[in-house]
Amino acid sequence: MMYLDLSTRIFTHRTVKVLSVFGLSLILTACGSILSGAGPYSSSITSKAGDEDSNLPYKLVDVSPETVHEYARKPAPPLSARISATDATTIRLVGGDVIKVTISDSAEGGVFAPLAAGGTVFGHVRVSAAGTITLPYVGSLKVSGYTLPQVDNAIRKRLTGSVATDPQVYSELVGDLSGSVLVAGAVKSPGRFSSLSGPLTILDVVNMAGGPVLEPHLINVTVRTGTQAYTLNYDEVLSGGNRQLAPRSEVILERARQRFVAMGAVREPGLKDLPSRNPSLLEVLGSVGGLEENKADPQGVFVFRLNQHPKEGEPAAEVFRLDMRKPESIFLARSFEVLPEDAIYVTNAPVYEWQKIISPIVQTLVLGRTINNSF
Repeated sequence: MMYLDLSTRIFTHRTVKVLSVFGLSLILTACGSILSGAGPYSSSITSKAGDEDSNLPYKLVDVSPETVHEYARKPAPPLSARISATDATTIRLVGGDVIKVTISDSAEGGVFAPLAAGGTVFGHVRVSAAGTITLPYVGSLKVSGYTLPQVDNAIRKRLTGSVATDPQVYSELVGDLSGSVLVAGAVKSPGRFSSLSGPLTILDVVNMAGGPVLEPHLINVTVRTGTQAYTLNYDEVLSGGNRQLAPRSEVILERARQRFVAMGAVREPGLKDLPSRNPSLLEVLGSVGGLEENKADPQGVFVFRLNQHPKEGEPAAEVFRLDMRKPESIFLARSFEVLPEDAIYVTNAPVYEWQKIISPIVQTLVLGRTINNSF
């Protein structure tokens, strides 16, 4: 009786161990099937998209020599010979401007030196916050909104007859808040830049600010003039879209949303900047290190794209599939254009998926054998 009880206990104990190991194996297998992978399997994308009864809002497109033309990269535009116009602009004084005023009198012995002697120079006359300047024998004079010739005429009228017989007045701008341009954002040295040496363009002020901190296609330039605002990509500015800036403009450089997402079996997944202005799929795959050889299914390279303005009856999205096993796929990938906000997804190879499922089972069986050997 004691022998039978001992045998029963040993059998029961081993049975519990084996059942526990088997249960652990099932749990690990279920976890591997449910949680594995960074996205849908290749078969689920293609089979559901090909189902006529499916209501999925996307169209599956196999990238092939027959279909790639519609989605190919556009040829580079021809070089532009256009240069930006640099017409003289009218500058009107504002508070904070600094001018130099030269006054001369044709009469000998007057309060102002004659023109032959260089006249009387007031070299640093600042326009106050109230928009006025103050000069000897002239007093306080409202000049806000005046052009320089208008300032000369206003001073001349104050002096003629009472102080000078035939006064000559000449003023020039030496500190130009009214004609300067502010540059801020993604530049190396932001600041306010003078236009005393001549009219300024977008390229002028960006170069004065040290240039952009990112590649041209990743920079948008917003210009505000006080009456209008417009935005250009900096690559367009370099390609012939340079423009002259109005006085007191503000130029803001900021990061353009030229990004894509890389997912699945690639070496460097994540949110990435497009490597160029109109990159190809081959260029984009290269920028993330290419496919991960031990994991990737070369027949499962997908590009997910939302249509910007879908027409009535058209799907809201498209999914492009490229079979990298085919020799022509390299040329197709080089022709296919990747757009901002595209998602590049490379599925895992079936063998790798099986390895993820089988590996915990094998580990569990080894664990079970170790447990059995311990009795």
